[in-house]
Amino acid sequence: MKNLIKPGFFKHAFLLCMLTVMTVIVRAQDTTVTSSSTTTSKSETQTWYAEPWVWVVGGVVLILLIIALTRKGGNTDKVIITKTTTTDTV
Repeated sequence: MKNLIKPGFFKHAFLLCMLTVMTVIVRAQDTTVTSSSTTTSKSETQTWYAEPWVWVVGGVVLILLIIALTRKGGNTDKVIITKTTTTDTV
């Protein structure tokens, strides 16, 4: 009977109630619009990633980075250890 309600249940129930109250408060705000004069102006601005040369340079840098990380070094020394054992037979 003691484990019927787990210890974290009240914490989660309180959080759920608080989030529900906050949602109701946010949605209950007044959304009436007063009559006012607004003017809008349209200007065209391009972002830096809209230019094709940025993508070409980025692709070249990415390919060079992949090549540099996957390429093995040319100056790798290999160490070979050989062991010879002999047994005396009497």
